[in-house]
Amino acid sequence: MTGFDTRAIHAGQDPDPATGDVVVPLHLATTFKQDGVGGLRDGYEYARSGNPTRTALQELLASLEEGVAGLAFASGLAAEDTLLRTVCEPGSHVVLGGDAYGGTFRLISRVLSRWGVEHTPVDLTDPDALRAAIRPGSTRVVWCETPTNPLLTVVDIALTAEVAHETGALLAVDNTFASPYLQRPLTLGADVVVHSTTKYLGGHSDVVGGALVVRDAGLAEQLAYHQNAMGAVSGPLSDWLVVRGIKTLGVRMDRHGANAARIAEYLAAHPAVSRVLYPGLPDHPGHDVAAEQMSGFGGMLSFRLAAGEEAALRVCERARLFTLAESLGGVESLIEHPHRMTHASAAGSPLEVPADLVRLSVGIEDADDLLADLEQALA
Repeated sequence: MTGFDTRAIHAGQDPDPATGDVVVPLHLATTFKQDGVGGLRDGYEYARSGNPTRTALQELLASLEEGVAGLAFASGLAAEDTLLRTVCEPGSHVVLGGDAYGGTFRLISRVLSRWGVEHTPVDLTDPDALRAAIRPGSTRVVWCETPTNPLLTVVDIALTAEVAHETGALLAVDNTFASPYLQRPLTLGADVVVHSTTKYLGGHSDVVGGALVVRDAGLAEQLAYHQNAMGAVSGPLSDWLVVRGIKTLGVRMDRHGANAARIAEYLAAHPAVSRVLYPGLPDHPGHDVAAEQMSGFGGMLSFRLAAGEEAALRVCERARLFTLAESLGGVESLIEHPHRMTHASAAGSPLEVPADLVRLSVGIEDADDLLADLEQALA
């Protein structure tokens, strides 16, 4: 197998046989001419069922995550919904990490619950708690993020997969924060990898998309059927933008991680900050696991303000280079208040996040400029 950066630039992206294009063409057609009834060219008939630009992205994703197949969707939540409705049915049960993305919690607790799917939040760093939460025969999925959003909890993927598989449950890992450059869950025992391609894979805050990558051909076939039947597929322009973004994923992640490490060290020594949540810090509870299963610690970090929620809000409002906005993973640095923004839907639930928490998506700007911005915001 070739190296990661080589695959990021070449996998699924052979030069176009007709023109020699070295960039994947943007195929906007919604339908494709058939050579006689049922005589499809390369399997394409209708763009919901398949599109050559989407095929390129899906092959690229499968290569990067070292899976047998990748599938691209209109958003990360569309990918999650398709996965859950493929493997669950009324009466099924999902174990959800106790520190999960608010949109995932909303989908499972408020949408799928009306369809008869139950869920149990649990601390996935505790394998005994996970075993206790699993309901043999009805738990279909253990849903894991690592590192988590927004508390940066690190979960041991190999151990979690072992526990899930004891009773036949699938392990799905949301790999959005790490990206396949830093972590490949399928190689550690996970069954499905989930991505919001909006984030690091796209990398430029100009596309919304999602993806699933699997290691079992049978599950891939089921998911592909539901991808077509349910229809929440990605569009060709989105596919093209994600392919373009992935070409520079490796070099971007190196800069994201280097900048985040400097900022984490700065915040850890700041008197206004009570705690920094970043797996790269030696005192982080998941540091050793992260060092074992990741090749770097990423560009996401959160911190808590000693003076409480109002101080956290002031930092968000005073930042200038760190743009106050939701989402993450773009080249520009972002700051947000999870309790009132991305995780507001988890308020009052076991997944509620602290009100004094600030989350940073550290971009690729000059680190000295980012540190100066935080210094004036914290003053």
